[in-house]
Amino acid sequence: MLNQFLLFTLLLLVIAIIASFIRMLKGPTLWDRILMLNLISAKVVLFIAVYALYLKNLILLDIAISYGIIGFLTMTLLSKFIMTGGREK
Repeated sequence: MLNQFLLFTLLLLVIAIIASFIRMLKGPTLWDRILMLNLISAKVVLFIAVYALYLKNLILLDIAISYGIIGFLTMTLLSKFIMTGGREK
């Protein structure tokens, strides 16, 4: 029963990632696209965590944590780069 629930959750996460990707492509502004990229990154972390539970592999949880940290740093640096216009002050 738990495996079926985890597979259903993985399917919903894949659908949500695809919907977010489509929204990222259609985003009217640059900030909407960055927000969707951040949302996709968070959903990928969730996907990896649920997949780790499905496989009963705890090492994948470490990968999910690392991916979450990298995603956060990427969004922070990308936002700073856009705010400064690519110039260092």
